[in-house]
Amino acid sequence: MPRTIVVTAALVLALAPAFAADGQLSETAAFAAHLASQYRIAPNITYLTASNFDLKLDVYASRDPGGPHPTLIYFHGGGWVGGSKEGAILQVLPYMEMGWNVVNVGYRLARISQAPAAVEDCLCALRWVYRNAKDYGIDTSRLVVTGHSAGGHLSLATAITPASAGLDRQCPGKEDLKVAAVVNWYGITDVADLLEGPHIQNYAVTWLGSRDDRREAARRVSPLQYVRAGLPPVLTIHGDADTTVPYSHAVRLHEALERDAIPNQLLTIPGGRHGGFSRAETVRIFAAIREFLGKHKLLRN
Repeated sequence: MPRTIVVTAALVLALAPAFAADGQLSETAAFAAHLASQYRIAPNITYLTASNFDLKLDVYASRDPGGPHPTLIYFHGGGWVGGSKEGAILQVLPYMEMGWNVVNVGYRLARISQAPAAVEDCLCALRWVYRNAKDYGIDTSRLVVTGHSAGGHLSLATAITPASAGLDRQCPGKEDLKVAAVVNWYGITDVADLLEGPHIQNYAVTWLGSRDDRREAARRVSPLQYVRAGLPPVLTIHGDADTTVPYSHAVRLHEALERDAIPNQLLTIPGGRHGGFSRAETVRIFAAIREFLGKHKLLRN
């Protein structure tokens, strides 16, 4: 068993004002303390070395002996050029509240290696999960991938990129890399659309660079290219006023999934931009996520 540590006060401090004026735990701090008693973490596990760079992930494993447990694999956002797994920790707390395991994944950003490196890394992280599932009580039949923005793109790419694309060659293996569902928060679905024209985005240009084959490379890492029958269910959350990742990416994905009769839902946030949703909108979103997971029999028994 790899070395583990108990979730510590660092997580509590990230979550809560710690103590009220009368010395009692606030509701938020009490919730954090509850999580601390229910989880252990294995931090900064190297799952792959590529470009002379150690790629790491954190595992938040439920202490409940009734496993194996459904498990969330989270990929952070940042346009493939920024962000970190540590900066995304608050995004996974709703799943920990549900008693899920969480695998929080770091990957190569553009300054280390440009496309398709991030997609390669995330596929290798999924293979690592399969190979280490027993050690952490992970139910590989109930793996859900999720992420925000570029993390949404990487979730989709991890879930639906076929082996024939050759993007898992850095971590070859015989495992059939499947996930049970995708929760896509305003992810990029057509990378080439962001390289030029009305939707051009600096982060996409940086990720692809000036290579001669950048449009072909962009297609190779675009989830829309791989939509086909038999894919896992997909829930997409997207604001219709998003100018960082155009709402049309969500609509086109939804339409493609519908054509192949893949179970999916597009949850549109009216007037919503690139995240920053209101409390009421966030409550509505997580209610929809729970309903989606329940519909596909992915909640804990």
